[in-house]
This record gives sequence, structure tokens and C-alpha cells, in this order.
Amino acid sequence: MRCVKIQSTQTLNKADLLRRNFKTMAQIFLRYFGAVRDRIGGVPITTLRQIELRCPVCDNEFKSQSVVSTNAFGGKRTDFHERAAGTQPLAYLIHMCSECGFSGGEADFTAATDVSPVLKQQVLKELAPVRPALICGSEKYEAAAKVAQWQGLEPRHIADLLLRAAWCCVDEGDVEAERYFRRHAAWKFEEALQSYDGVPREERAILTYLVGELWRRIGDIKKATSWFQSVAGEVIDLQNQQWVMDAADQQRLNPREWFG
Repeated sequence: MRCVKIQSTQTLNKADLLRRNFKTMAQIFLRYFGAVRDRIGGVPITTLRQIELRCPVCDNEFKSQSVVSTNAFGGKRTDFHERAAGTQPLAYLIHMCSECGFSGGEADFTAATDVSPVLKQQVLKELAPVRPALICGSEKYEAAAKVAQWQGLEPRHIADLLLRAAWCCVDEGDVEAERYFRRHAAWKFEEALQSYDGVPREERAILTYLVGELWRRIGDIKKATSWFQSVAGEVIDLQNQQWVMDAADQQRLNPREWFG
């Protein structure tokens, strides 16, 4: 950061300096959690298209909606929840079979998807009986997280799905479910961080910050503070990761809900 001489008898405290740098931090975060942008007539929009999918579990053919393009002009929350101007795309990035409840990304509904007999049994036993009549985004991500768990995927991947379920709950106005998914996402991220193989070394600092932010939003300030204070110990490149430390200090000392 370039130093600027302040011709004043007042000095900026640490919280003031963090506030001044917050817009810069928000721009840097875009490199990690960027969104696709599309412009039609100079106006950024979210575009959806109808697709036909075949379930790899029950062979059911069904229609779903997929994201063609979107934007990030609605701002970014301090838990990396990026908002679009207009239609929010998050719920359309995951799909659920209308028959058995199997859920995943578009690539999971192809012939290449490996469905073991055990996975098929678990889906038909646990997801099919409770498949909702009206499917919302959080339910699709929750089901996808269960499928990922049964497939033995990494905790980091499962945590990402649970976090997105929490983000969907924001749009759905379900505060209790939002806290529930944030809590379970935090636990899974913590599980991933316990193993150095679960998280690349250069990403440990940002994920440590995220766990702190999740606990802060849940309301457990003690846990949040502990995780924010642990960020510095995970930094391996001070020049490029100073912003993570600044973000952790900001949320610990004077938390904000949005970047920028």
C-alpha cells in the first residue's frame, strides 16, 4: 500500500485504515470468487435457458433451468456471497431430479456419472421419500451435499455446497435454515483445514478467514474471533495476502456486511 502524508493533527486508527482499504480488498476478492458477465444492449443481465436432463440414478428425464450468463453488480457480502443485479443465478447452478431427488451440477446428469449401487440405494431411501413438491435452491444444494458425502468427496467440496445452501436461504428469507447451513458449512471447512491435503497451502488463510466470518454471522463471536486471529498464522506470502489479514482484522474489530 502506498503511504500518504496526512497534513492534519489527527491520526487514523487501525479501524479507520481498514475502512479506507476495504474497497481495494473487495476488488481483490473478485479474483477468487469471480462471476460470468454478459451485456445485452449495455445492460448486464442474468440469462437462463431450459435444459433437459436424465437422472443417472432412476433414469428419469426432466427439465430444468441453467445459467447462460450473469453479473456481479449486486455487490459482494463479506462471506463472499456475490449478488447479481436482477435475477439471482445461484439456485439455477444446481439441479434436482423430479423423481428421486438426486442433485448435482449439470455435469452430474450425464452418462459419465458413476453411480454405485450403494449411492443409488441411499438416494432412493433418503432423498426420494422427502423430495419437495416445490423445489427451492437451498433444498437442491442440501441434497447435493448429501450426494457428495455419500460419494466420499472432499470436505471442502461438501462445505462449498452447504455454504451455497445458506446463501440461497438469504433469498428465501429463512433465517433459521441459513444459520443451520452456515454452521454445517463451517464445520466442514474446519474439517478440511485439519488436513493439509484438504486445502492448498496458498488458500488456507482465506478459508480460515471464511470460517471466522461464518461463525460471526451465526452469532458465535468467541469462535469467530479465534478464527480471525488465526489468519495471520496461515499467511505464506505477505505481499499478496495482506488483504486477507486486513479483512480478518476488519471483521474482528469493526465488522461489515458488504465489501466495497
